Amino acid sequence: MTDWNVYLSGEIHTDWRERIIDGTEKLGLPVTFSAPVTDHDASDDCGAAILGGEEKKFWYDHKGSKVNAIRTRTLIEKADLVVVRFGDKYKQWNAAFDAGYASALGKSLIVLHSPDLTHPLKEVDGAALAVAETSEQVVELLRYVIRGELAR
Repeated sequence: MTDWNVYLSGEIHTDWRERIIDGTEKLGLPVTFSAPVTDHDASDDCGAAILGGEEKKFWYDHKGSKVNAIRTRTLIEKADLVVVRFGDKYKQWNAAFDAGYASALGKSLIVLHSPDLTHPLKEVDGAALAVAETSEQVVELLRYVIRGELAR
């Protein structure tokens, strides 16, 4: 069975990625995961740290976003499936962008968020092939699409 490449985008403040990875490993699913840089400081500072500082915050952030986009775009383009998690605490504009980018590329998209975010994410949810509320539901989606099995 061929490995599936799954990109895990979105919030970085909870263990949702680890729960999906652990769940697929326990099931023995043939999945290779990738993700953006989840070290918040490294992600913010990468452009200036590597290419040189900037006096204006706009250019500092601009440089960092471009460097991060090298990773993000490449991994989303290589992904068979993209999972985008929206958390409750912060607005994840980058996650929304990743969902739109994946959708524009025709990637299979699973969106993951709590029910109270249904209204603000209605357009993102509309582009998704599935909308899950828990990491465990994502694992079950992966079990089904990869093996055609339902948990019994």
